[in-house]
This record gives sequence, structure tokens and C-alpha cells, in this order.
Amino acid sequence: MKRTPSSGRVAVLLVTQNGESLLNDHLASIAAQTYPDIDLWLLDNGSTDATIAIANDWARRWSKGRARILQGRGERTAESFRALILNTGIDADYFAFADPHDLWEPEKVANAVRWIEHHAFAVPSVFCSQSVVIGQDGRVSGSTRAVAREPDFRNAIVQNIAQGNRVLFNRMARDLLAESCLRSGFSNHGWWLYLIVSGAGGVVHVDPQILACERQLQAANQWRAFLGHARRLIAGKFVEQSDVNVQALIRNQSLLTDEARATCDLYWKVRSDNFIKRLYYLRKSGVYRQTIGEQAGLYVAALLRRL
Repeated sequence: MKRTPSSGRVAVLLVTQNGESLLNDHLASIAAQTYPDIDLWLLDNGSTDATIAIANDWARRWSKGRARILQGRGERTAESFRALILNTGIDADYFAFADPHDLWEPEKVANAVRWIEHHAFAVPSVFCSQSVVIGQDGRVSGSTRAVAREPDFRNAIVQNIAQGNRVLFNRMARDLLAESCLRSGFSNHGWWLYLIVSGAGGVVHVDPQILACERQLQAANQWRAFLGHARRLIAGKFVEQSDVNVQALIRNQSLLTDEARATCDLYWKVRSDNFIKRLYYLRKSGVYRQTIGEQAGLYVAALLRRL
């Protein structure tokens, strides 16, 4: 029997570290959600500012459900989210990752739960919204891009289009995610969620609705952003993340569909053979990025062994 969109409890998973300038407004936007049943699980990674005091104040007056403040061990963000995913005390019907930089629109949670309830209730499912970037003056300086091609494991293996701070997922997706986290770590919580759910045959939906604002603390500079992205590529940052993902997929092969395992087998050959074979296996694998330019960059990366 299908439940009404407001019948399931949502657990918001939030990691903080020295976020006093952002946290109050972020939590206020979660408290202002039209969805009634929201638990807050905040893991702090050794803040030395007023972050904990702000979090504890919100926990005392949280009226939507439970609010728990946990002490982290100063680990990187991915490991902190992994600890929250594996925390057996967090029991809910839906789960959402959060980032103190964000301000949520009041219907963010309700719209995400409604979509899953109506379209993908019986399978592991992820809803990912769009967001805009705002500067210190509140003006919009950019936005996330609508996907050109449908989310799929063949895209997930080379590109993350489901950033963690924009996703909400159901219990089946969380159980799948937790099972994978028992076997391996990951480079990025949102990317790994996209990989493991799509690879296991679940549903990942990227919706055109703008349901959050990402606050930018420094003035935007497109050239600086472009050069920073280029430096990361040259330095092999993508390769490092891809290596972590590949090792995690190897440890979680039993969770993947036959089709996803076949894609993995071909993609691993792209990363190891001579350049002619790399291009051949890249095309045969069917992996893709979202735009023509990104797809061209994918082939260049294969030639340069940057996958």
C-alpha cells in the first residue's frame, strides 16, 4: 500500500567543522521545511569556534523530531559521512545529506519524498534537485546545470551529477549504501551514492527544480575557477578519486547488476591497455559524460591516462 508523502521520517545527515558563520541560517532553513517529520544528525569534526554551541541550541529546541549532536574524530568529510551512514542508531524512511553552505527551499524535502513515493518507492532510489549559487550579497551568481542525458551507471563511473548536498534517498538506497560502506570507503559521499544505487539497478532522478541555494563566501571569479579546475585535472585529482571508486567497486561487485559489472570490466581495460585499445574499450564500454565537450574531454583523458 502506498503511503502518503508525509508519512515517512527523514533523517538529515550533516557534517560540520568551524561553520559558525553558516550553520545557524542553514539549520533555520531545515527547520522551516513544510515536511513535518525530520530528525537532525549532526557530526562535528573538532570545531574550535561556536559551531557546537549553535548546534546544541538548535538541538534543544528542535521540534520536528530528534536532534543529535555527535563528536567526530577529525577525519576527512567522506569518512565522517560514512560514519553517519553506518550508524545503526539512525532509523528513518528517508535520508538526506546536508552542507552548512546551503539554504534549503521550504519544499525541498516534501518535493523529494513526494517524487520517490510516486515514482520509485519499491526500489533503491535517489532524488537530486538543482541549486543556485549566491554570493555574500544574496545575488545569484550561477546555478547547477540540468542533465543532458539520463542518470546511469555508465555516467556515474566517470562523472558525478548527484552532489551529496542536493540528494534525498529512500531506506532501500540507504541500506544498499550501508552494505557497501561495510566493505570499502569512498572518495565522495554523493558520488558513491550515485555509483552504488545506479550500479545495483536502482533509480537516480535528477530533477529540474531548484530547491537549494549554495552560499559562496568569496566573490566568484570564473577564470580562477577555470584555472583551479585545470590544475586539479593536471595534478591527477580525478585519477585519485577514480582509483578510490574503482577499488570500492571491486569490493562491492556482488551488489552490482551483470550489466554494471560488464561496464566495469571494460572501463578497467581503458585504464590499463595501450592508447589504441584504451579508445576502443572506452567506446565499447558506453561510459559517458553529460555534454559533447565533456565527452571529448573524456577521450582526451583516456589518451593521457587521466581516467
